[in-house]
Amino acid sequence: AIFEQNPGMKVDLHGHCDNIGTADYNMGLSQRRANAVKKYLVSKGVAENRLTTQGFGFPKPVAPNNTKESRSLNRRVELHPIK
Repeated sequence: AIFEQNPGMKVDLHGHCDNIGTADYNMGLSQRRANAVKKYLVSKGVAENRLTTQGFGFPKPVAPNNTKESRSLNRRVELHPIK
């Protein structure tokens, strides 16, 4: 709905993950995660040229990586509008 209400809006999808695994693996995982969200949004009718993706790996946690529950919060994709 937000994309329909804002036809000129472009979004950068930022993929993140927890700290389990190697830095290289997690960088790829976070990129695949962002790409999966892009694929989903495109399948729902959002034009592909309105979406870009970036993977960040695990250096930007939103929660400590010390419990299963908190690690799950770090496995995410954030939508950042492009100005």
